[in-house]
Amino acid sequence: MWNFEEFTESAGVTVEELTTYVADSQRGAAPVVRRTPPGELADRLRLRELIAKGGMTPESYRDFLRTYLAEGTRLHHPAFLAHQAAPPDFPAALADFVHGAINNPMNIYEMGASAATVEFEVLRWMLDKVGFPAGGGVLTHGGSLANLTAMLAARARVAPEAWERGVPDDLVILAPPSAHYSISRAASILGLGQRAIVPLETDELGRIDPARLPDLPGRRVMALVAAACATGTGLYDDLRAIGEWCRERGVWFHVDGAHGASALLSDRHAHLLDGVALADSVIWDAHKMLRASALSAAVLVRRESDLDAAFKQEASYLFYGDQGFDQIRRTVECTKAELGLKVFLNLAWRGERGLGDYVASRYDTARRFWELARERPGFTLPYEPESNIVCFRYGDGDQAAIRERLMSDGTFYLTSTELAGVRHLRITVMAPATDDATLTALLDEIEAVSG
Repeated sequence: MWNFEEFTESAGVTVEELTTYVADSQRGAAPVVRRTPPGELADRLRLRELIAKGGMTPESYRDFLRTYLAEGTRLHHPAFLAHQAAPPDFPAALADFVHGAINNPMNIYEMGASAATVEFEVLRWMLDKVGFPAGGGVLTHGGSLANLTAMLAARARVAPEAWERGVPDDLVILAPPSAHYSISRAASILGLGQRAIVPLETDELGRIDPARLPDLPGRRVMALVAAACATGTGLYDDLRAIGEWCRERGVWFHVDGAHGASALLSDRHAHLLDGVALADSVIWDAHKMLRASALSAAVLVRRESDLDAAFKQEASYLFYGDQGFDQIRRTVECTKAELGLKVFLNLAWRGERGLGDYVASRYDTARRFWELARERPGFTLPYEPESNIVCFRYGDGDQAAIRERLMSDGTFYLTSTELAGVRHLRITVMAPATDDATLTALLDEIEAVSG
């Protein structure tokens, strides 16, 4: 039985500490990242003691939570410029709080009718945005599962016998080398193996060259994968040209829009996804540019029946009677969190335009970094950014070492990647608090640590 007094007090502690944490983070009043060794951190958090003996109280919980938050990574911090992870907006946090208390695993409708209905409407909205009015969809725990699910739907379309008889050895997936690693992983999970990945010809920045798409006699193309946008560079493939090529040949066209599909909400950036409606499947992560907490990723298909064909299973304890509203037949997961609620609450509070303004502002701030950096000697920027991701180099030295020095005291947090085999620094502008002052300070610090 719940101790309601303890719950109410502890919930109050949580709200107080999180409010201070987010406020301090947005002001940049603490290091953006800490990397305390796990053994030392476990002692500081009293993990082994608490696991063995229990006994936490609202008072000791406050101490634990304060230390826990202080030792984490602050995604709301203006100097968080690393991964494509959302600084969650507070409505999404409320959704996680609700789910943590009621725990309605809504893949089976009767286990969470409200949560399932919210998901249906969120998916209807997303389908409309990508141009799939007669399509279908499902939310999954992350983009990797979403890509896997889309590949299962593509396999069912091209080789419907594969579920029962195994995977034919003539199937291939066309994808650029810059495709998200989950595509390659999905190929092996599905039994195709890495040999089935046919790398597409690209330009020097990793974008698919539509003029050099291959015909492969004797092989069946299970899917062609394009990026909107690429994880490493933030650049968009030419979806219209690629989509028309696929339509002419009856090839399943998959768009990995995990990060960049949210540009559809910005009037100034929606053109980057011109041609997305030609796709057979699209994935779109809400836990990136829709400011939902991890995880919530949509699998969207142009023909609803394709998603229904992706999985074929029997389990007498689950599949019986009228399951017209169950989503369990469309996902890898059996138990699934209330993923649509956090997307819906962000929309309900901010509106579609509010989320679109967030996307546009982060894209604009990334472009501002590009403008500021190219004015300074020593900075090399290989392309004009299309999203909130910018790759660059400073000088000819070890770029990974520059990154390490920037992170050593938690002042800045950014990542790096390779372009054409050359290591580059990489920023992803996610936090609303990141502004010109942050960008200028980063450029100054890069020059200082490289001197």
